[in-house]
Amino acid sequence: MRRVVITGMGALTPIGNTVQEFSANLFAGVSGAAPITQFDASKFKTRFACEVKGFNAENFIERAALRRMDPVTHYAIAAADEAMKQAGFDMEQTDRTRFGVIWASGQGGFQTVEEQITDYVRGDGTPRFNPFFIPRTIVDITSGQLAIRYGLNGINFTTVSACASSNSALMDAFNYIRWGKADMFITGGSEAAICASGVGGFNAMKAMSTRNDEPTRASRPYDADRDGFVMGEGAAALVLEEYEHAIARGATILAEVIGAGMSADAYHLTSVHPEGLGPKLAMKAALDDAGIAPHEVDYINTHGTSTPNGDIIELKAIRDVFGDHAPTMNISSTKSMIGHLLGAAGAVEAVISVLALQHQTAPPTINLDTPDPDIPEGFNLTPHVKQEREINVVMSNTFGFGGHNAIAVFRRHAASS
Repeated sequence: MRRVVITGMGALTPIGNTVQEFSANLFAGVSGAAPITQFDASKFKTRFACEVKGFNAENFIERAALRRMDPVTHYAIAAADEAMKQAGFDMEQTDRTRFGVIWASGQGGFQTVEEQITDYVRGDGTPRFNPFFIPRTIVDITSGQLAIRYGLNGINFTTVSACASSNSALMDAFNYIRWGKADMFITGGSEAAICASGVGGFNAMKAMSTRNDEPTRASRPYDADRDGFVMGEGAAALVLEEYEHAIARGATILAEVIGAGMSADAYHLTSVHPEGLGPKLAMKAALDDAGIAPHEVDYINTHGTSTPNGDIIELKAIRDVFGDHAPTMNISSTKSMIGHLLGAAGAVEAVISVLALQHQTAPPTINLDTPDPDIPEGFNLTPHVKQEREINVVMSNTFGFGGHNAIAVFRRHAASS
């Protein structure tokens, strides 16, 4: 099948509003957690999150158009614009029928739903809904908006698989290019769920940290004192392109996508299979698809959300798949810095995977003060600070409520080093 490479990236995250800014803070181990500013969270069990900071959507979108979009689309456009600029297409010379968009979000226009329903309930019962209520909230609308923005007539749809959504989107784009159905895609994910219903809902599930006095230390994957995940928001976009197409137009290749694996736990709505069955199946499938052996993987960006059960189950699954090679790899959870971006997590972590390949550096797992005693022996979880090393292959793991598992594998491209 045809080879697929990455020629553009964009990021809007809690620790940086461009890839360059994000990269600097990522490798420096900066936390994006802080008290919530988007609504009054004073009565909530969790009063902090990893919010995007200093973002002005008017820098990317005309004011008149802003009203037609939820922040989940604002974030997507900012990231996609950066990725498209880096990819450097001459759109007059580009076959737009072969250029598609596959975008992801776990929640879609969550803030708009909350705003509109709240206004209705607090009113006199007369339905005064915004005419853009439905277009702002349906999950697929962002992929449509991106296609309109760039005039792309190729394959266009949205993937929804909870926290595995944007890895699923990337995999679909990867496969459609491999199969010859397209030459280029903008793919990625965005999430804007830091609102009363988002925080309140996850609080009700007892899934989020309540370390309100120390927000920057709250996301602590693998630490014995972890107490739940920290919600994040933002977006990341990647331009995927067929290798020969990229070479022909003189594009800079950032990395290559070489494999993808998916599976289902078929076990529980919100809990991972206790023996890591689904993650193991997906990791093995990804290695097989990439045509590589376990010992060829140098770094794994884990799902690692900082929840009591999920963290350890994932590490034990890695031990079972990688065997004696597991302790020789670097492993880290970058959610320790940016929180959990839900449906956008896989896209942001795909950008992180490429940055690790480019910088030959594994980003850290911050806040890992006292490793959980159940962690498999000898694992290098890259505690506190980055570690420079040879990195040629990176695996990125994402798992979603409903038992969805999506694993992507990236390889260093010599020309991008």
